[in-house]
Amino acid sequence: MIESGLKRPLFIFTCYNHFMKLREIYKEENSPVISFEFFPPKDDADGKKTAALLTEISLLKKYNPALVSLTHGAGGTDRTHSVEIINSISSNFGINVMPHFTCICSTRADVDNRLELFKSLAVENILALRGDIPKDTEKCFHDFYYANELVEYINAKSDFSVAVAGYPYGHCESKNLKSDIDNLKRKVDAGADVIYTQLFFDNKVFYDFLERVRNAGITVPVAAGIMPVVSIKQTEKIISDIKVKIPADLLQKFEKFSKNPEDIKKIGVEFASLQCSDLIKQKVDGIHFYTLNKSDSVSKILDNNFQ
Repeated sequence: MIESGLKRPLFIFTCYNHFMKLREIYKEENSPVISFEFFPPKDDADGKKTAALLTEISLLKKYNPALVSLTHGAGGTDRTHSVEIINSISSNFGINVMPHFTCICSTRADVDNRLELFKSLAVENILALRGDIPKDTEKCFHDFYYANELVEYINAKSDFSVAVAGYPYGHCESKNLKSDIDNLKRKVDAGADVIYTQLFFDNKVFYDFLERVRNAGITVPVAAGIMPVVSIKQTEKIISDIKVKIPADLLQKFEKFSKNPEDIKKIGVEFASLQCSDLIKQKVDGIHFYTLNKSDSVSKILDNNFQ
């Protein structure tokens, strides 16, 4: 359970080499490893949204993240835009970028081409995912059905360090928690170096997940996925298709202040700060922040715990 009150440990943010691989990053003595996730803005013909995104990333640079991950555009589209942002983050800020790499509608040739592209961008790390199954499956290629097949293929064809996703509540398509861990072990056995978890609001759920992971013989580092709530409506939309649940007491607080957006943000920061304080105390391998492309809440959480 999350303890009340913050405990600020003596902590120095590690300065990471821009070209470090995951398997090297998580050998650092200073833990937890801090990382952030961003996504390419949609409908950005004039480039203003992308410029705003890069500004938000620049504000988080002072925390020396080990890496930032970058999703594809909605539905895995607009990869060209993602590549442009990867190049900007890498060139302008010197931050290690880990692109998301989905495979459900990719041929082997598609994967080969993207691997070559990422090599040309000096990318060292990839988050390998199956991706969402499209509604029109007849138009989807089937060289890859599962993420473990992509992990195995990437390791056979390249020297990228590969991360995979873990699901503390279980993947939305999993029959049960045991089968979910079995699937995770297949990905790790295929060559994954790190596990990044889906967001969660109950640390006990994460610790239970971590226990199942270790009991299954999975020894790679596990980074905890934290998302500070900045909007109830946005959060409910994000978790609507997954098994993540908001604890009843936290939900009551949000409902009480539902008409005041600033209070919602403050509650979100306070709760996530306590989550992180507890995770740090338990010596978690890493904390991966789902930033929603905003720096303010994440900055406050880090300041609450590390200053």
